[in-house]
Amino acid sequence: SLLNHGPRRTDMADMDIVDRVKSWLSWSWTWYLWALWLFLVVLLVYLLRQPLRVYENINIVAMFLNTLTPKFYVALTGTSSLISGLILIFEWWYFRKYGTSFIEQVSLNHLGPWLGGVENNNNGNNNTNNSQNNNQQSVPECKVWRNPLNLLRGAEYNRYTWVTGKEPLTYYDMNLSAQDHQTFFTCDSDHSRPTDESVMQRAWRERNPQARIKAAHEALEKDPECATAYILLAEEEATTILETERLFKQALKVGEANYKKSQSTQHLGAQYEAIHRRDTNVCVYVRRRLAMCARKLGRVKEAVKMMRDLMKEFPMMSVLNIHENLIEALLELQAYADVQAVLAKYDDISLPKSATICYTAALLKARAVADKFSPEIASKRGLSTAEMNAVEAIHRAVEFNPHVPKYLLETKSLILPPEHLLKRGDSEAIAYAFFHLPHWKRVDGALNLLHCTWEGTFRMIPYPLEKGHLFYPYPSCTESADRELLPAFHEVSVYPKKELPFFILFTAGLCSVTALLALLTHQFPEPMGLVAKTFLNTITSPFNFLVEKLEGVLPSNLWHQLTRL
Repeated sequence: SLLNHGPRRTDMADMDIVDRVKSWLSWSWTWYLWALWLFLVVLLVYLLRQPLRVYENINIVAMFLNTLTPKFYVALTGTSSLISGLILIFEWWYFRKYGTSFIEQVSLNHLGPWLGGVENNNNGNNNTNNSQNNNQQSVPECKVWRNPLNLLRGAEYNRYTWVTGKEPLTYYDMNLSAQDHQTFFTCDSDHSRPTDESVMQRAWRERNPQARIKAAHEALEKDPECATAYILLAEEEATTILETERLFKQALKVGEANYKKSQSTQHLGAQYEAIHRRDTNVCVYVRRRLAMCARKLGRVKEAVKMMRDLMKEFPMMSVLNIHENLIEALLELQAYADVQAVLAKYDDISLPKSATICYTAALLKARAVADKFSPEIASKRGLSTAEMNAVEAIHRAVEFNPHVPKYLLETKSLILPPEHLLKRGDSEAIAYAFFHLPHWKRVDGALNLLHCTWEGTFRMIPYPLEKGHLFYPYPSCTESADRELLPAFHEVSVYPKKELPFFILFTAGLCSVTALLALLTHQFPEPMGLVAKTFLNTITSPFNFLVEKLEGVLPSNLWHQLTRL
């Protein structure tokens, strides 16, 4: 085996040396050879100054510039200011929409490979496996999750649209919900049924809300016991919570009958198992929605009981995050001990975190010290152990999602939460603060403690964000995903704050300077002409000095000697 591995190691070492030589050559070409090439071009132009009539051409250009009137310079600087202003406006619009500079993006994507193509290829060949692993790791960070506390379209989202005339949901968000409903409430066997379920498959795919409602009524006409049709009507047609609850109860009655029927036949084959899985999803979804309706109608204890029973009966449905509904309802009851018990079960390192878990843990620890906390006293005597635990919990929560404090402190306006959210993103912050802001206000001093301590988190996080402190590095893809999930009238919160690209600052400075020059040239033509001549003489004086020195060193008849050779 040693003989077999020996040549392989030698070959790998030889390949490593070759790669290093190639990278060194590409690097040297990028810098040293370009500089040498430029020097040779300048030297060649100087040696051929007589046959090329360089001095004569320069004098002709100088005479032409001297004959130009100030109006030409006003037009020149004004046109330059206009063009640079248009570029600035476009760059600013592109940066606001896509978060990057257009000129910088074009330079990196198109000009970069020309200037360093070999190096890029080497890096690509050597790091293929690493890039694939990084891509696999970055996908879960920007995964979009179903909002466990999402509102009802008919009774809540549509009411907002009627009052304000604005759409609270984006098409991308509603399209994700349609995909979720098709996954939860349909199965492969529905294609062979030309009745209610096939109609509902078409209904979930409809883009127009009225078409979906019409298809649901059509499905009920064909089969009065179509549970998914009741679900759609409860979500989108009902305009009050009471009407929604009534339709969900009808759906539950039909769904439980179908669930019991399919439970006895699920072992007969894969098709029956898929039907049972669909019926299970229907039951769990409807029961959770009924619990949410009870919570909205003020029957909080009933809602808590329904959620506990649902979690106990279907423990495998943890992907729906029913425990977050339970935490919110328990906080409404001020049952903080029960909330702590739920957190002890779900605030585990092996489970995906959420803003609800992190900030609720911070709220419980802040509750023990917030009513007596004073920043002046704490700065003099230092933090006690309980205060330190509360501050660390706040720092942990802020590191997980830095967008939440602005909504809790009401320095940024809230909107209706979307139906889907991105963990650690602005969409998750809105969804958490929308439901949990009253719970923070109920605890005396909690918001004051948050206000005094949350910004200290950023002194603990390394910058740039190549690694985190308590969590994985903050993902860079949250802004683009949140822009898809949140409506256009909402200003998306971005972390970390992006600095203005260089080209925006450059075009802004260029536009300002050229506009100022155009104004000064128009108002004071003669003094500006003297200033321009003085500036040009100052710039050309080093060049003239070098030419005189070269003429003193090199023979004047060098060109004739070269022609004789």
